[in-house]
Amino acid sequence: MNSGNANNSYDVVVVGGGHNALVSAAYLARAGLSVVVLERLDHTGGAAVSVEPFAGQPARLSRYSYLVSLMPEQLMADLGLDVRLVSRTTASYTPWTRGERSGGLLVERPEGETTRASFRDLTGGDEEYAAWQAFYAEVGRLAEVVAPTLMQPLPLEREVRALVDERIWTDVVAEPLGRTILSRFTDDTVRGVVATDALIGTFASMEDPSLIQNRCFLYHVIGNGTGEWRVPVGGMGAVTDALAKAAVEAGAEIVTGAGVSAISPGPDGAEVIWHDGVREHSVTGRRVLSGVAPWVLRILLGEGEDSEHKPAGSQLKINFLLDRLPALKSGVDPEVAFAGTLHLAEDYTQLEAAYAAAVGGAVPDPMPGEVYCHSLSDPSILGDRAGSAHTLTYFGLHTPAGLFDADPGARETATRRALASLNAVLAEPIEDCLATDAEGRPCLEAKIPQDIEKDLAMPGGHIFHGDLEWPWSPNRARLDTPAQQWGVQTEHDTVLLCGSGARRGGAVSGLGGHNAAQAVLADL
Repeated sequence: MNSGNANNSYDVVVVGGGHNALVSAAYLARAGLSVVVLERLDHTGGAAVSVEPFAGQPARLSRYSYLVSLMPEQLMADLGLDVRLVSRTTASYTPWTRGERSGGLLVERPEGETTRASFRDLTGGDEEYAAWQAFYAEVGRLAEVVAPTLMQPLPLEREVRALVDERIWTDVVAEPLGRTILSRFTDDTVRGVVATDALIGTFASMEDPSLIQNRCFLYHVIGNGTGEWRVPVGGMGAVTDALAKAAVEAGAEIVTGAGVSAISPGPDGAEVIWHDGVREHSVTGRRVLSGVAPWVLRILLGEGEDSEHKPAGSQLKINFLLDRLPALKSGVDPEVAFAGTLHLAEDYTQLEAAYAAAVGGAVPDPMPGEVYCHSLSDPSILGDRAGSAHTLTYFGLHTPAGLFDADPGARETATRRALASLNAVLAEPIEDCLATDAEGRPCLEAKIPQDIEKDLAMPGGHIFHGDLEWPWSPNRARLDTPAQQWGVQTEHDTVLLCGSGARRGGAVSGLGGHNAAQAVLADL
């Protein structure tokens, strides 16, 4: 990796140095092509890096991305990545209150009698857990069909549909997911736990006719055929560090501090203009791969800003460093509750009410969100604070970028309401558990979509670079070129998508990078 000059000509120029770009570079360089990666920042990794956000505290957190599910084990093996992903002992824990009764819905990993008893305690019988088991068994069979196709040329919709049960196809693909949830489950809390996978980084009602929520749900449950979300040991930066190492060892060049300002496609290649902060440079490639969002790519191609169709993110991310985990009102062991996904104010009716509030321009109250404690699975990220200290990551839903554009005070309001949702289930305020940094300030940082856009050039702070698409082609799609066959095409034959904006992109998966590399190899 260097911050100096690249050569003038390569087989492939990769714009952006996020995890997908590094995957492309590694595959292509291993195939013997000359490759250069141009990254605007002084480091690679994009949203998937580890940092020490709190002065004087050694804990390394990922400010933005946080778990890994969709990255295929085959991809990791292909590139020889020295990365270990560990399972969380708890899948999820959801505190609940019913009149004078309170408790928590615990879903173990793997599920066992404790999970069954937890459902019974909430609902008074075994019917809801039976419905849960039946639904996720069907989802699992869908995942087993779809997951192997993610590293293959795009199948047609009808080809995938022919391999799965018609009922689960209707429930997950054809009808708004909200209808499925309401018809298959009766308890408001259980319904909400199912619904949350449809809303990560996605601003939609569960009844949205666009089915954007269905597509988000599908991507959250198909990873490696199991849908399990795991913790990378050493932090998310361990994943992208390993990818950068694989790319460089294969012969790719990585140039940091290289801000790309223009891409000019031609019939046999494309020219890329970039600046190192002192002077302008020009480099050509037989193919250019874009790891930046499609909306940004259009600007680089000279097509101008299309403000009407600019993506907009919808999440509030809060990172914490704690001196100790707080106790919960339900009495559950904090190391059980926080080990998986802790759901807060995410009953189904609360999720829909929060969406309606945000559509109306108000910060939701209560604020729906979920909490993850990576240090319970991977204490190494704490450095010499390992022991009683812990990290927490809060991910808030239904906080679209427009709320913060319209109201400068919305950040503070949203943060306050997120803490209130957390404190509502705790036996002690989270503020009492916060560590302090070298200046005596509480170790808490909040990130809204505008921060993501500012830090990472993701338009509107959209973590998927735009709305997710189905991981297959419409039945009438043209799949004439390798780029079309792999779902990475643009309007220019010599410029391809390799980032989260590619079909089958989104999340820390490397799929966009792998598929763009395969299209280039098939083409060249």
